[in-house]
Amino acid sequence: MKKYILYLLLGCIFSNFSFAQKDTALTNAHFKLEKTIVGDFNYFNVDVLENIYVITSGNQLQKISSNGDSLASYGNVKKYGNPAYIDVSNPLKILVYYKTYSTIVTLDRLLTFINSINLRGLQLFNVNAIATSYDNNIWLFDESNFKIKKINESGNILSEGQDMRMVVDEVPTATQILEANNQVLLYDENKGFFIFDFYGAYKNIIPFLHWKNVAIGNKIIYGFDESKLYKYELNSLNLKEYQLPAMFTDYKSIKALNGKLYLLKKNGIEIYYID
Repeated sequence: MKKYILYLLLGCIFSNFSFAQKDTALTNAHFKLEKTIVGDFNYFNVDVLENIYVITSGNQLQKISSNGDSLASYGNVKKYGNPAYIDVSNPLKILVYYKTYSTIVTLDRLLTFINSINLRGLQLFNVNAIATSYDNNIWLFDESNFKIKKINESGNILSEGQDMRMVVDEVPTATQILEANNQVLLYDENKGFFIFDFYGAYKNIIPFLHWKNVAIGNKIIYGFDESKLYKYELNSLNLKEYQLPAMFTDYKSIKALNGKLYLLKKNGIEIYYID
């Protein structure tokens, strides 16, 4: 009974929290091409300092400045096959996650190897999402017991949340983990953003569904669907929707961060200002 009342209260609170702030009208945005970084890339990501991380056709992980200058490289990126995800949320500590081998490789800001962590050796057998924490440790979601956990580079568990089966009706399947605004956000494309505090305690949920290529910077969450860019401001709780131009076609991947939009295309990366 107490649990039911808690859900009801959270539902009422969140209904006012989220949808009262939503701007349902599409916002007209101008996407102005800033530059194109030429290259044959298979993957890319962008950090909050606007550095770009790419995997080249020659199987190198490279770090490129916003001007297109090469800053660093790591030649062993295919040691465990194709990375499932490269977390660059902390520019000083890069995480390369190989889901097939349940292995995390950590690199420094110059893409120099620091450490590798075998999650299976830590009895973590079902991890789909990871992220660097504010204190240079690692967040992950253990889908064997549905707990969000923070581990250090030695694999020691520093903190963990409660079993999500005890606090929500439907447990999440993690797509991404993000950290911002003194919170940890676990994203499930079919259920929304599950919000935790820095100790892993569950707080509430933001039901934004079916977003792709989610990123966060300056307390703003960006995401996409087939035709729109979404921008959600954590401080103001304001959600804006932008119609993507028809000219945005034939791209391999798309991302937005810090007021810019990035398109990975056959011949390189196009960078646009969002006005």
